Amino acid sequence: MRYSCFLTIVATIAGLSGASAQTPAADPSAKLREVLPADVADRVIMKVQEARARELPAQELENRALMLASQNVPAAKIEFAVNEQTDRMQKAKDAIEQARSRRSSDDEIEAGAQAIGKGVDGAQVSALAKGAPSGRSLAVPLLVIGSLVDRGLPSDEALQRVQLKLQQRATDRELQQMPESAQGQKPVETGKDLADGKRPAGVGKPATAGAPASVPRNAGASAAGRSRRP
Repeated sequence: MRYSCFLTIVATIAGLSGASAQTPAADPSAKLREVLPADVADRVIMKVQEARARELPAQELENRALMLASQNVPAAKIEFAVNEQTDRMQKAKDAIEQARSRRSSDDEIEAGAQAIGKGVDGAQVSALAKGAPSGRSLAVPLLVIGSLVDRGLPSDEALQRVQLKLQQRATDRELQQMPESAQGQKPVETGKDLADGKRPAGVGKPATAGAPASVPRNAGASAAGRSRRP
C-alpha cells in the first residue's frame, strides 16, 4: 500500500537524519550545495530554513530537492518544486490547526500537502480535521483521500467516504483498503447530477429501437395481409 511505502520513506529519512547529526558531511544543506548551482542552492536552503522556522517538515523539502537532483531534474524546476511543496505544506498545516486545538504533526502536514497537490482544497482538509475523532491522526485519512482521487473520485466524494469511515471508527488498516475496493467502481450518482440532467448509461433509453415490447413485431405485416384478402 502507498501508506506503507510512505512509512518506509519516513523511517529511512529518520535514519538518515540521525546519521547526518553525527556526520557533518552528510548534512543535507551541504549536499544541496554539491548538486545545485550556487544561486539555486542558496535560495533552496533559505526556503528550507524558513519552513523550519514555521514548524513545517523542512527535512522533507531537503530530501525532495536531493531526490529530484538525483533524477537529473533541472535546477530551476527543483527550486519551483520546493517552493510549491512549501506552500502546500503551509496550507495543510493552517487548515488542520484552524479546525482543532492541537498542532499538526509532520506526517499530517506531509499527507495534507500531498492531498492538496491532488486537488483537495484547504476547506476539505479542515472539514476532515474537524470531524475526525479526538486524538485521531489525520495522516492515513489524508493519504487515502489522495489515493481515492488518483482513482478518479471527485475530492468531495473521497472526503465524504473517508469521513464516514472515521465516524464508524475504522482503523488505519481498514482505511488503507478503501482505494483498492474503490478500484473500478462507478461514481456515486448524486441528486445534483440528476438535477443537472446527468443519468447513468442506459437509464431513460429503450434497450432496443422500434415499437414498444407490448406490440408484436409482425403486427403491421398481419394487418396488411388481412387488408388484401377478398
